[in-house]
Order: sequence, then C-alpha cells, then structure tokens
Amino acid sequence: MDVIKRGVSEIIPEDDLVRKIEKSLKTKTPLNVKLGCDPSRPDLHLGHSVVLRKLRQFQDLGHQAILIVGDFTGMIGDPSGRNKTRPALGIEETRKNGESYFEQAAKILSKEKTKMVYNSEWLAKMSFADVIKLASKYTVARMLERDDFTLRYKAGEPISVHEFLYPLAQAMDSVAINADIELGGTDQKFNLLVGRDIQREFGKEPQVILTTPILVGTDGVEKMSKSLDNYIGLSDSPKEMYGRTLSIPDTQIYDYFLLTTNVGKKELAGIKQQLADKSVNPRDIKRRLAREIVSLYHSPSDATAAEEEFDRVFVKKDMPDEIEECTYNTSGAGVTILQLLSDTQLAASKSEARRLVEQGGVSIDGEKVSDSKATITITKPIIVKVGKRRFLKIKPKK
Repeated sequence: MDVIKRGVSEIIPEDDLVRKIEKSLKTKTPLNVKLGCDPSRPDLHLGHSVVLRKLRQFQDLGHQAILIVGDFTGMIGDPSGRNKTRPALGIEETRKNGESYFEQAAKILSKEKTKMVYNSEWLAKMSFADVIKLASKYTVARMLERDDFTLRYKAGEPISVHEFLYPLAQAMDSVAINADIELGGTDQKFNLLVGRDIQREFGKEPQVILTTPILVGTDGVEKMSKSLDNYIGLSDSPKEMYGRTLSIPDTQIYDYFLLTTNVGKKELAGIKQQLADKSVNPRDIKRRLAREIVSLYHSPSDATAAEEEFDRVFVKKDMPDEIEECTYNTSGAGVTILQLLSDTQLAASKSEARRLVEQGGVSIDGEKVSDSKATITITKPIIVKVGKRRFLKIKPKK
C-alpha cells in the first residue's frame, strides 16, 4: 500500500482496494489493473508518465496491466476538460496512434507483461438496442454533475448527445475486461466513477478507482502539453530532456521528484528539507532531478554527458560539440533575418522570428541581432543561435 499510495490523489474506496489485494494474495490471482489511453495524442511526455509509472508499480507487484486503446471511443472523443464538442477521429487513425502510444509507453511499462486491447473488439459489436439499454442505466442529471458538462450547459455551449455516451462506453471497457482497478488522472474521476456504477448494473464487482495528479508543465502554470510547448517528451534526446527539466520553476521541483522519479521516501523527505533551507540553491537540486529523469529514459552515462554539455554551452558559454548544418543561398542582395529564421525553421513564422529578435533571443557568431529589419549575406559559414538551446550552422550555397 505504501508503493501504491505514493503520489496518488484519491483511492475510491481505499477499503475495497485493501480487500482486493488481500484476496489476490490469498488466491494468488493477479488483479486486472486498467488504464485507457487516448489515441488522439500519440506523443507521450512526462505528464503521461505519472499514471503509466503507477501502472508499472502494479506490474512489479505482480498484477496484470491492461492497456485499453480507445480506437472506438476515439471516434466519440473524450469531452473531459473540453468547452466544446471534440472532433471525431477515424478508426484507422486511432489504431495507428494507439500503436505509437504503446511503443512509447513501453519505455515505462514491462512490454511483455502488458496486455493491450482495442475497445472496438466489444463496443463495435453492440447493437442499437444494446446502446439504448446501456443508456437507460444512467440519468441526464447524473451526467450534468460532471463539471465540464455543467459549465458548458450554463454557458449555453452545445453538448452533443454522443458525448454522454463516452463515459458509458469507457465504463463498458471495465465490464468487458473485468477491471478490478482503473487508473486515471484527476480529470478522469467522473468517467472512472461511472465505470463502478455500470459494472454494478451488469452484476460485476465494482472496480476501485485510483487517480493521479495532473503534472504541471515547465511553465509552472498549465498542465503539461505539447501544444503549449511546456513539455518534456519521453522520446526527447538526453540533452533536450536535461535542458527542459532545468527550466521548470523551483516550486515544482518536489512534485517532479515525487511523481516522475524513483527517489525513495527518505530521500524525498531530505529533498523537501533542502528546498525549505534558504542556504541551499534550488538549482543544485534541480540538476539532480534532471539527471534522475534522463537516467530513467536513457542511462546514467547519458545523464552525465547531458549535464556536461549543458554546462559547456550555457554555463561556460561554449558551443555544443555537435551543431546541425544546412546550406543557404542569400544571393547578392542578402536576406532579411526574419526570412532566414523562417526558411531555416529556426522560427515557425516571420512573426515569431520578429518576436525572437525583439526579445534579444537571436545571435549570429556570438553577436546579438537587435534589428528585425537586418539583412544577412552569407559568404562564409555562420552559427545562428536562437533562444538558449538552438544552434544552426549555415553555409553559403555554392
């Protein structure tokens, strides 16, 4: 229970979990621990790792991890946290994304001990009569207890009837696989509770639900998300992973240690004390955090190398050992700095390039470019630096 309860928001109900574990130990029968994955977002980051690590802990304790790819429910779209109807995906797209999810999740889970299933296996077989029967087991009033539905309803935002079917479909997953435990982020609590109710309606023993916190991104404000560019990707290189980790605010250091690393209970207590001690520089604790995270997804030697590279580039202000190269033809008249940054993809657009220049984030051969109207002529190789970590060597095209 100490292992299971670490970094958990809620266990509902905890007494049932204890009873299920005791029965599992007595009968030597593993519990079915369910995690549904969202096939609309196939790129995993450290935020996803929080619940995946919890699933791995259940694996290590001898239980059966069941990863459900929502290829069928992906066509509905989970309305959790949405203020408008979510666009549906095709089943082929959800399948492809599900495979990508599993490959990345295998960085955390024991691949051999994970059972992956697609919920189209049972949901696609349901007749319209089956759906009506399922829908009769839950009321509209109960659905509107859900925060995001309530807010949308009060704001006059449209709620499509098919969105009410999403938590019911997710609940049928629990019925189909006889889930003993279902894991999910705190934003999934409503869906997980519906699963308990529907299992009971089908004569099954209700699952225990276990929710994990939503990891705040590197900006320290919003939940981690690739679209907000505040993420640390599970597939990031050691250098990227190390650098992005160092960018988190000091207020998030302890939570990251708790939720994303294997640091033990006693060490966690020591880290909390260090963070409260004003004589200790939080940067040093954060450097250890970065090493821990890189070691988990790569290796300790990769973590050491990433730290040395970071120090060389950002502390000692040296250039990185390896810099990406490209060729570019500026012609006789040259090219504006905005056009150059856009063409070489150092900026997503000219407007972003202008913002980078105006904020002092662009330099060429160590000299800051402060004029967004500057014209650049490339007659010899130059090294362009954008932000703190992006370097590009541009050679003149012959």
